[in-house]
This record gives sequence, structure tokens and C-alpha cells, in this order.
Amino acid sequence: MMGVSSACKDINKEGLDNGKYVRYTPEQVEALERLYHDCPKPSSMRRQQLIRECPILSNIEPKQIKVWFQNRRCREKQRKESSRLQAVNRKLTAMNKLLMEENDRLQKQVSQLVYENSYFRQHTQNTTLATTDTSCESVVTSGQHHLTPQHPPRDASPAGLMSIAEETLTEFLSKATGTAVEWVQMPGMKPGPDSIGIVAISHGCPGVAARACGLVGLEPTRVAEILKDRRSWFRGCRAVDVLNVLSTGNGGTIELLYMQLYAPTTLAPARDFWLLRYTSVVEDGSLVVCERSLNNTQNGPSMPSVQQFVRAEMLPSGYLIRPCEGGGSIIHIVDHMDLEPWSVPEVLRPLYESSTLLAQKTTTAALRHLRQISQEVSQQPNVTGWGRRPAALRALSQRLSKGFNEAVNGFTDEGWSMLESDGIDDVTILVNSSPAKMMGGSLSYANGFPSVSNAVLCAKASMLVQNVPPAVLLRFLREHRSEWADSSIDAYSAAAVKAGPCSLPGVRAGSFGGQVILPLAHTIENEEFMEVIKLESMGHYREDMIMAGDIFLLQLCSGVDESAVGTCAELIFAPIDASFSDDVPIIPSGFRIIPIESGIDASSPNRTLDLASALEVGPTGNRTSSENSGKSGSTKSVMTIAFQFAFEIHLQENVAAMARQYVRSIIASVQRVALALSPCLGSHAGFLSPPGTPEAQTLARWICHSYRLYLGVELLKSEGSESILKTLWHHSDAVMCCSLKALPVFTFANQAGLDMLETTLVALQDITLENIFDDNGKKTLCSEFPQIIQQGFICLQGGICLSSMGRPISYERAVAWKVLNEEENAHCICFMFINWSFV
Repeated sequence: MMGVSSACKDINKEGLDNGKYVRYTPEQVEALERLYHDCPKPSSMRRQQLIRECPILSNIEPKQIKVWFQNRRCREKQRKESSRLQAVNRKLTAMNKLLMEENDRLQKQVSQLVYENSYFRQHTQNTTLATTDTSCESVVTSGQHHLTPQHPPRDASPAGLMSIAEETLTEFLSKATGTAVEWVQMPGMKPGPDSIGIVAISHGCPGVAARACGLVGLEPTRVAEILKDRRSWFRGCRAVDVLNVLSTGNGGTIELLYMQLYAPTTLAPARDFWLLRYTSVVEDGSLVVCERSLNNTQNGPSMPSVQQFVRAEMLPSGYLIRPCEGGGSIIHIVDHMDLEPWSVPEVLRPLYESSTLLAQKTTTAALRHLRQISQEVSQQPNVTGWGRRPAALRALSQRLSKGFNEAVNGFTDEGWSMLESDGIDDVTILVNSSPAKMMGGSLSYANGFPSVSNAVLCAKASMLVQNVPPAVLLRFLREHRSEWADSSIDAYSAAAVKAGPCSLPGVRAGSFGGQVILPLAHTIENEEFMEVIKLESMGHYREDMIMAGDIFLLQLCSGVDESAVGTCAELIFAPIDASFSDDVPIIPSGFRIIPIESGIDASSPNRTLDLASALEVGPTGNRTSSENSGKSGSTKSVMTIAFQFAFEIHLQENVAAMARQYVRSIIASVQRVALALSPCLGSHAGFLSPPGTPEAQTLARWICHSYRLYLGVELLKSEGSESILKTLWHHSDAVMCCSLKALPVFTFANQAGLDMLETTLVALQDITLENIFDDNGKKTLCSEFPQIIQQGFICLQGGICLSSMGRPISYERAVAWKVLNEEENAHCICFMFINWSFV
């Protein structure tokens, strides 16, 4: 602001020095304001034209009008900067309030732990000194006192439900702002003004629990409305039915809910809940929405068990929403569940015993959804990819996710029925011929599937992937589709929708291995993005219509950030009509990779195992702790694969055989990819270990020697070939090498370089040098590249480049130099991008 103000003073001084001070009449100011909104920076000819067209400005010189426009632009900058600083100040004030409250809660928790520690220490001493059985009896009695319910069972009357609701409210608030649960900061989620909020997970309490505190730019009633619509933001929620609503005397409401959650893999049953939800306003004016399960101990109304679902328990959870000064809301979210891990195979139990996974899937998902809607409301978003607003694209992504979840679960009430196995139980085949599945509920054949396609077949399987982080494997599957996909089956799936001309205005395409990726939309903080995949020149035909050479897939991708802890990675896609109409059916297929925090005993550390063949549900099993448990890049993950095909019902046997064989080929491809990727990752250091091959050590020595030769300074401060490679690998600036070819491609990058390019060492060689620069960068590179060959190095000013995902990256400056080998011949070109960051 000081810079802007000084600029305004200079402009005013210039206006006074070069001409007399002009007092504008209100009519003249109004006329200039209208012109400013049309053209805030008019040229000299345009200013003269304005004087001719507006007689009211005829007595003002063009130079004075130029000064007026300069001052007007300066005032506009001041207003924008002032508004931005006020918004930042409000956010920092609210965040400071949250941190102070969190500090108070932690101090209370410390005091309570100190008290309990002294109590147990004294209790232990008394027990040691006791010599009679009566003292032991008192100890047992004291322990049993906590097991008896503090409140007698209630009935199903409004008074009984109100009693349960008030108890739920008290217990929820004690978790949200008190010390009822010992919260620890979630790994990888540091609080700060740019973070999503303060995220914590439970330590040592029954079940799994997570808590988040954050700021959103929405009013409390709007926040509560969004959060109560769980299906709109929680992708794992299948249904929420409100079966009864009761009004309370204090202006609140009690609702009886039945909720169903999808199972994340094919190896576990889905979960359902029978809930009481209480909405009320507390004494300080905060809005509270709290929930808990109704069970037999409370003598409340009951809900019978449902086939294909395991009844899970929600302990007191909910949302505390407080109005924030200056607008918006401060929100506390608590999720606390007992997901009945006994009902799943031993290897999958960590998925149901992980508070981190609950925080990633549910708690932070709610906060991110609120922030995204707040951002859309405040920015009034324009039409984005393919003429759709963010809300419409979000609805499309939800359709993709829901369709994939339905395929993974295969509920009978959706019309799915299982086909007999061919003798090997690795792949499960389901068929759905219900009209609702084919027609999307209310679609006409003209806009959907041809009338001959009257059924959908799903082939699905689950497997254990080891020594490859989910984000790394998912990025490979996304960028190298030809490694696992069959083009003829892609064409068969695409034949279910009409083909036609396609154009995506205003987007930049990135090409990966025979496919073109056209980005559509990113959600907040790039946790999820949607894109259109264009598979070119497939050249397949059908008897009743000619298929275009290009095939289009709508694709949803999430979990590509390697730094996130416990994140589920998904790649879901579906063939679409080139016209991309809203009413076209979406039959999604894809992959889901979920990290497991604690591993199982495996015979080979680099082997990819099939889980569908020898898993039993039971309380026993072999479980070993992993050194990397809970760290980024968990070495064990469960991958679920589900592929759907529309077909003619009389071809069921042939299509089933094709689908079964296709999924088996994909499993084999994933196994091959996992084996190829795992050697690049250290078994103990995760994916941060350098590739310690002799060639890499030699290249690191050449890079440092050539840098010292051409620039006269040391690149690294280390000695020995092994330490040089290690230091170069962990260098804070992005260092990457490209080949000396007509079309240079990258051959090596350190960890910062891989992070900047958003790729892996395996996929690095598919990225060309020119693809990472924008138009200005390409021009500069073309003009300066010969200088590298002749002079040996160049220094580039700061600019913008692109990652392999198409994300813009700013860098302060860059250095490029020629790398010489032992014979002093040019081996490659090395680039170093200094102080880079994603825009």
C-alpha cells in the first residue's frame, strides 16, 4: 500500500507540474467514470476521441485526462489492496482466536493428564500397601462403577428422545471444545493462515475419531444446511433418509435418520447407521448439529438389520458453528465412529481402525466442501470447462463417484446379481439388467444408450500393492494408459454413446502416451480434479453407426499429492458422448488405492498379492508392524478395480468371458508396474531416497564438476561420490537434466525436480523440455539455447513453467549449463530452477 500511495503522489505531482490543477464538475466526473468502466487505460488516440465525443470534456486537455485516468487506476488498486488486507486481517484474527481456544483446550488436557497421573500413582501406592482382600474388592468395585450407565434407559417418547438429545449435545461439546477425547495433531496437517484448518485425530479412545476447526465464508444457517445434506459432500454416503422429525420446546429439532455408507473395497460389507440428530442453538448463540446412534441400551426406537449391511455405531459427533466477526463462520467438526472392524478380513482392519483415514475421507472433506462453495459464492464463478459452471461439474464428479461405488458394492436392491465363477475366484462378475440402471432413472433412448444395449456387466477385483505409494502408482496409471488399457475395449465401451465433433474452447491440452488430457476443473486446494481424456484415432466402427476416430472419457482423479498422509487415491472414468449432454448415462470404471497403516506378513517385500483368494473373516490372524506405518507413502495399499460394460443381454456369456480376462490382464499390468516402480523407492526411506545406481552417482559428479567449470562456484558442499548424489538429490532447488536431441527429453531430476514436474523417475523420460515452458519461456529458450552450447551456460530471468499435470509454476530465476563427461564431451544439459512454487 505504501508503494501504491507513493505512486499516486508522484502522479498527482506530475499533473500539477505539467498543467494547472483542474476541478472537475460532477457531470464531468460521471462521464469519466463511465468511460473508465469501458476502458480503464485508454491510449492517446482514444483520449482525444473521448474529448471529441463528449462535449462536456472539451475544456480539459488530453494530458490532464491522462492524469485523471492514472489517478483513477491508482485509487482502484488502493481499494482492492485495502479490501484484500482487511479480508486477510479478518481471517488472521479468526484463526488467532481458534488457536487461542486450541491452546486453552490443550492446557486443560495437560492439567487433566497431570491430575490423572498423580491419582493413579497414589492409587498404585495404596494398592501396594494394602494387605487385605477388602481393598482389592474396593478396587474392583471402583473399576466397575465406570461400566454402569450413568443414566437409566429412556423410552421412545418425545421426552425420552429429548433426554438422549441433550446428553448427545453435552458429550459432543466436550469432544469439540473440551478434554473428553485426547486429540493429537494429524500428521502432515500443520495449522496456519493458508491451511484448511486445525485437524486432529484421537489417541486412545474407543473407535476412531477425528476433529477439525476452520473458517468458512458462509453464514451459520447455510453451513448447517450444507452439512446436514451429507450426500452432497461425502462421496462414501449412499443414502440418508429422515424417518421422523420432532420439534423441541427450545426451538430445536430432533430427527431420526437411517444412513448407509458404501464399502470402500470389494472385500468388505457396507455399513449402515440408525441415528438421532439434534439441531439447536446454545446459550452463546452458536448453532449445533449433533448426532449419535440409537441402540438397545437406550430403549429408543429400533431399526431392523438390512441385508448386505453391517450396523455400525456413531458415538456423539456433529458440528459447532459460530458466527464470525465480519461475516462467515467458525466451525468445529467432530466425527467419532465404531465401524465394527471384526466384520472384515484381518488385512483390511486397519482401514476401519484408522482415525487418519476417517479424517481424510469425512472430516476434512466436509471442511473442503464448505470452503469450495464459499469460494464459488464470493467469486461468482464464470462458466468453465465445456460450458459448465463449477456446481454442474461437481454434480458430474459426484455421478462418477456414485456410479463407481455402486459397481464396487453391487447391491441387490440396485438390480445386481452375481454370475457363477469360472473356477478362479480372483474376479467377481455381476450383471444388472434393470431399466433404471440402463436409463439413468429418467433418460430417453435418444440421448442415452441404443436400445440394443439393455444390461450392464461389472467385473471387479481387489489386490494388495506393496512398496509403491498410492499417489505414485495412480499417476502412472493416469499418464500411461496404454500400459494397461486395451484400445479395442475402450472403443467397445465408447460405442454405447453417440460420437460426434468435439471442441473444448479455452483449455490447454497435455499429451501422455497416445492420449490427450483436457482439464475441466479443479476443486479447492487441488485435492480433486476432473478432465476429459481424448483417445485419438482409434479407428473402430459399428454396423449401425460410424464411430469417430477419437474416443472421449470423462475422468475424475484424486489423491495424487504424495505429501498427504493416509489419502485414498482414485482414478474413475466413463465414456461420454462428444456432445457431453447432461442427461447421458454415465457407466464409470476405474481404480481405488487405499493405504493400509499396519501391514500383513508377506513372503516377498516387492510382490503384489491377490487378496480375493485366501482371506477369512475372524478375530485371529498374523499382523506385523511396519516401519513406515502412518508415514507418507505407506508401503502397503489395497487396490480395488471395477470395470463396467454395457452389452446386449443375449451376449452375456461372451461379454462376461471378455471382461473377466480383461480385468485379469489389468491385474497383471498393475503387478508389472508395481515391480517396476518399487526399485526406485528405498525400502526404509520411502520415496525420498535417491536412485543409488553407479550411473546416477557418475552423473551427479559430472553435474557438479561442469557447474564449477562454467560458473566458477561450487554447486554443493560435499565430498565423495555417494555424498554428492545424496546432497544433490535433497537439494532444495529443482535440478533436472535433458538430453541433447532435436526434441530434448528429461533423463534425470532430483526430488525437488520430480516434485516440481509432478512426476516420477519412471515417467520422467516422457516429458519434453519445451512442454514445461509457456510461450514466453519457449521463445527465450529458442534464442538462448545456442548460447548454452557455445558459452556453456546461461542465466534465465524468473518466469512461469508448467508441471506434467499442467499446473503453472513460478520461479525466481533459472540456470542452465552444459554437462561434460570424462572425455570433456557434452553429455546433457542441466537446468536448476531456484525458489520455485506452484501458482
